[in-house]
Amino acid sequence: MYYLIKSTLEQCGAEEVHAGEFQYVVVLSPEEWKREQGSFDIGIEMDINTDEIHNTKAEVNFDSLTGTFCIPSRRNITEIEYKYAFAIDEKGIVFIDPSGVVDRMVKRIARRKKWKVPCLERFIYDFLELIISRDLSILEGFEKELDSIEADILEDVNSADLERANEIRGEIRDLRIHYEQMIDLGQELEENENNFFKPENTRYFRLFTDRMTRLHDASNSIRDYTVQIRDLYHTQMEIKQNRVMTLLTVVTTIFMPLTLIAGWYGMNFRYMPELESRWGYPIVILVSLAIIIISLLFFRKKKWL
Repeated sequence: MYYLIKSTLEQCGAEEVHAGEFQYVVVLSPEEWKREQGSFDIGIEMDINTDEIHNTKAEVNFDSLTGTFCIPSRRNITEIEYKYAFAIDEKGIVFIDPSGVVDRMVKRIARRKKWKVPCLERFIYDFLELIISRDLSILEGFEKELDSIEADILEDVNSADLERANEIRGEIRDLRIHYEQMIDLGQELEENENNFFKPENTRYFRLFTDRMTRLHDASNSIRDYTVQIRDLYHTQMEIKQNRVMTLLTVVTTIFMPLTLIAGWYGMNFRYMPELESRWGYPIVILVSLAIIIISLLFFRKKKWL
């Protein structure tokens, strides 16, 4: 697909792109790029293999700026990625995309964006913004999920879904790595080493880098929150275990003197006077009840129950 950067992105043919009257945006498949790369006079050889794209980066060449995107899917952050490459010079940008995702994004920009001052820098800014357009709401959703998990832990630690907190931590880790790479990309564009961009328009890349930094900081905060959730879970489990141990200790302490009495009078010596006493059995019962009651009152006073 071929587009000219005017007040909007206008779809056109290859001849109009190569005429050089306007800056352009081109989206090609790897096969199309192999056939047509010579016509763009970028002066590089790019053989795109999506299996070899592992990160988002930009590299400055003598007469071009090239790089790759490795974008986590916002539907499944830890498993699915969109991978594509790009090449930039002062005349425009070419995307080499095997997945079709870039074509959809560019068409969306063509439908929705209208510029007072059309330029390549503004298109790149809008394209980068579109990549992260849902991220703030995703991070807010993670935070709400963690709030819910924290409330569950405080209410009943056994009902809390700690596994989900661990999943969020893994997703945040992947997003943080993605944000760090996007920050590096934005800084490389802002550096404008080859002077492909107008100096007054590099502010778009600075705005993007600032936004990425805020998202990175927010992801750091959520990562710390997941650590706090995990610590809270272990603390509540320890408190619950301590309560069980306290109860067992109280029960054991109450029955120790009763065990002593049972053992004492279970000896059945011949001259034990209580064995022949008419009131011996009721007295032992009363003494046992008194021990239980006194022990319970003592433990309650000490707030052990």
